[in-house]
Amino acid sequence: MKIKTKLTLGVGLLFLLIILLSIVGAKYINELKADTENILVANYNSLEYSRNMLVAFDDGSEKALQKFDVNLQNQEKNITEIGEKETTSEIRNNFEQYKSNKFDSSFQASIRKDIFRLMDMNMQAIQRKSEVAKATADKAVFWIAITGTMCFLIAFVLLVNLPSNIANPIKELTESIKQIAAKNYSERVHFESHSEFGQLARSFNTMAEKLEEYNNSNLAKLMMEKRRIEALINNMHDPVIGLDENLKVIFANEEAIKISGLTHTELIGKLAQELAIKNDLIRSLIQDLIIGETDNGQKQEPIKIFSENKESYFEKETLHISITPTGEANSRLVGHVIFLRNVTTYKELDFAKTNFIATVSHEFKTPISSIKMSLQLLENEQIGKLNDEQKNLIDSIKDDANRLLKITGELLNMTQVESGNIQLSILPSDPKEILLYAINATKTQADQKQINFEINCPDNISKIQADNEKTAWVLTNLISNAIRYSYDNATIYLAIQQTSNQVQISVRDTGQGIAPQYKDKIFDRYFRVPGTKKEGTGLGLAISKEFIEAQGGRINVESEFGAGSTFTLTLNKAT
Repeated sequence: MKIKTKLTLGVGLLFLLIILLSIVGAKYINELKADTENILVANYNSLEYSRNMLVAFDDGSEKALQKFDVNLQNQEKNITEIGEKETTSEIRNNFEQYKSNKFDSSFQASIRKDIFRLMDMNMQAIQRKSEVAKATADKAVFWIAITGTMCFLIAFVLLVNLPSNIANPIKELTESIKQIAAKNYSERVHFESHSEFGQLARSFNTMAEKLEEYNNSNLAKLMMEKRRIEALINNMHDPVIGLDENLKVIFANEEAIKISGLTHTELIGKLAQELAIKNDLIRSLIQDLIIGETDNGQKQEPIKIFSENKESYFEKETLHISITPTGEANSRLVGHVIFLRNVTTYKELDFAKTNFIATVSHEFKTPISSIKMSLQLLENEQIGKLNDEQKNLIDSIKDDANRLLKITGELLNMTQVESGNIQLSILPSDPKEILLYAINATKTQADQKQINFEINCPDNISKIQADNEKTAWVLTNLISNAIRYSYDNATIYLAIQQTSNQVQISVRDTGQGIAPQYKDKIFDRYFRVPGTKKEGTGLGLAISKEFIEAQGGRINVESEFGAGSTFTLTLNKAT
C-alpha cells in the first residue's frame, strides 16, 4: 500500500470517528435537553399552578379567587399526563359550584382533593421522566466512551506505526546517500515495492548503478584528473587564466580572480573581449592575443597591478596550446594560458639596488674627479719634475681613474634606465654627423692598434628621429667594442643604409666574433662572454639597447664565430 493511501485511510478514519463522536454526543445531549424541558414545562408548571391555586383558595377573598381562576386556566392549557384532563375538569366544575355556594363545605373538600391528586399525578410523572433522563444520560456516556475509545486506539496505532513507516525508510535512504557520497557506489536500498518509497528505492538504485558504471569508466578518471588539475591551479600562488580558442575564459585560479577585481561568475565563461571593455587588467593581458602579436623572444616589462591596497608587479607569460587531433597531421590551436609571476619582491630589491648604485656612483664621481685633478697637478712640471718611473705610475693611475670614471658613468646611465627616468631630446638629426662624432671620439683608441675605418654612406641620407647625445654614446660604445676585440692593423666597416621609413647604422668588425651560445645574452646586464681577456662591466650593450629602444628603434647583432660581428641600429626617419 502506498504511503499516501495509508495516510488518507488513517487520517480519514480518524476524521470519521471524530464526526461520529460529535454526532453521538450531540444526539444524546439533545435527548437530555428534551427530557429536561419536558419535566420543566409539562410537570413543574402544573405543580406551580396547583400550589398557587391552594394558596389562593385558602385565602378565600375575591382577589384570591380571581388568582385561583387564572392559575386554573393556565393548568387547563398545560394538560400533559393521562387523567390530568379529567382531574382538571372536576376542579373547574367544583370551583364553579363553589362560587355559587361558598358556604357548602363539600365543594371545598372536593377542590382540595382534586388539587392534591393533580399534584401527585405530576410528581409521579416527574419521577418517571427523571428515570428516563438518567437512562438517556447513561446511554450517552456509554456510546461516547465507545466512540472515544475507538478514536484513541486508531490514533495510537497511527502514532506508533505511521511515523516509523515514513521515518525509517528516510533514515535508511539517508544512510545510503552517505555511502554514495563516500564513493561506495555498490550501495542499494530495498523498500516495499508498491509504496512511493519503493519507487524512490528503484530510482536510487538506478542512480547508484549509473554512478558505479560511470566511476568505472575512463570518463570518471578524466574528471578526477580534471579536478586534480583544477586543485593544483587553484593552489598556485601566481595568477593563472585559461582561454579557449575563441578567447572565452574557461578557468582562473583564486589569485587571478582576486587581482582582476571581478567575481568568479563575472569572469568564468565570459568572452575576454567583453571583459576587456570594462576591465583594464584583462585588456592589457589579452591585447597581444587580440591583435595577433607575439613577443618574438623580447623580454617584456613587468605589469604593475594595484590590488588589496598595494602595488604588485607581475611578469606575464602566454602559452599557446595546440593539439594534433587523432587521425590528422596538422596541429590546431585550442586555447591559451596566461601566467602572471609575482615579482614584487624582486622588483623592490631591484629598486633598492638601483638606488644604491645611483647613490654610490654619484658619490664616486667626486673623489675620482679629485684624483684626476691631482694627477694633472702632478703632471705639471712647475710643481716638480718626475722621473720615468713616477711618470709610469701616474699614467697607470690616470688609466685606472679614467676606467673608474667610465664605469661610474655607465652605472649612472644604467640606474637612469632602470628607474625609467631617461631624459631624451628626440629631434631630426643627421645620422652621418652622429657617426662621424663617434669615430672622432674613438680615433685615439683606434690609432693605438693601427685600425682603419671604412665608411659606406649615401650622399643624400635622410634625417632620423633621435637623441643626438644618446645615439652618439651608443655608436661610440659599439665602435669602442669593435676596436677592443679587433686585431691590430684590422679594418672596421661602418655603413648607413635607409629603407622606406627607417635608417640603419651598422658597425662590423673582423675579430673573433661571438660564440652561438652567448649571442642571445650579450644584451643582458652585467653579462660578459666567458674567457675574454678584456675587462668591462657588461653594461655597455645593455645600456645601448635601452637607449635605442627608448627612441623607438631597435638594435641587433649578427655574428659568425671566428669571423667577426655586426651590430646594427635601426631608427625611424624624421617626418
